[in-house]
Amino acid sequence: MQMLYDSESFVVVHMLPEAVPQGEASDAVSAVPTLVRHGFEIVDKRSGKEVYLDGSWAELFQRQISAWQANTPTREEVEDTLDRYAELAQNPVVLH
Repeated sequence: MQMLYDSESFVVVHMLPEAVPQGEASDAVSAVPTLVRHGFEIVDKRSGKEVYLDGSWAELFQRQISAWQANTPTREEVEDTLDRYAELAQNPVVLH
């Protein structure tokens, strides 16, 4: 897990898969991870909701991050983009 962005309005975390190296699992089937993918969690602090992006949504967001790295955006541009993703948020943030 890697924190990518934290502001008054949003938190963005990159969730990285924790693959088990072969030979460390209890049996051969579980030694090979299947469908290991990364994802991004975007928390809208204003609404108290979060959205988890994986699969094609994560790839799309990864492209956005790469574009930001190539051309440093303003804080307002980042917040506007995150606000559009936050519209997808349905899950309330729950601490456990």
